[in-house]
Amino acid sequence: MSDANATVLVIDDDPALRASIGRLLRSLDLDARLFASVSEFLEMDPPKCPACLVLDVRLPGGSGLDLQRQLANANQEIPIIFITGHGDIPMSVQAMKGGAIEFLTKPFRDQELLDAIQLGLSRDRARLKNEETLVALRQRFASLSPREREIMIEVVRGRLNKQIAGDMGIAEATVKVHRSRLMQKMEAHSLLGLGQMAEKLQLVPREPQHG
Repeated sequence: MSDANATVLVIDDDPALRASIGRLLRSLDLDARLFASVSEFLEMDPPKCPACLVLDVRLPGGSGLDLQRQLANANQEIPIIFITGHGDIPMSVQAMKGGAIEFLTKPFRDQELLDAIQLGLSRDRARLKNEETLVALRQRFASLSPREREIMIEVVRGRLNKQIAGDMGIAEATVKVHRSRLMQKMEAHSLLGLGQMAEKLQLVPREPQHG
């Protein structure tokens, strides 16, 4: 499970447990950052690498569930693994509804925690990759001329070159030239690929579902 380019953040007010989790993670070459309170954690700059948060439910000065809501409201999508010595079903349901990876009751086995952390890091790695892909897509779309952007949107809506030309009052051959250029700039190898890019960029509103 060694992953030098990943960080596990741990918030727990029990110094012994905090140190124990830190030793476990470092033995697996994971960067562990340990915090005794939510306020300590909030002073930290968010990590730039894949990360997950091991979070005690009951903490001085504010609960782990409060922090979960605070992070969600700030659009900080870090995967959370809750740990608690006082768990109950409503609390665990609330945590999982808020998107938590796992809800572990102390004392838990090391492997249970490590499995949850591995899942959390895997999800965060996928999220970061998606964000990088979206940034690159936005840059490519920004490189299109206004006319190329307009034609791209019409193409992914399923309009034919002839129809686009008629709507815009230009020659069909001109539409073909713009279309070829925008496909190259977007690095799209097919109409399907271009459509998937447009969906990620939210260029075309979804059709309402009828049923």
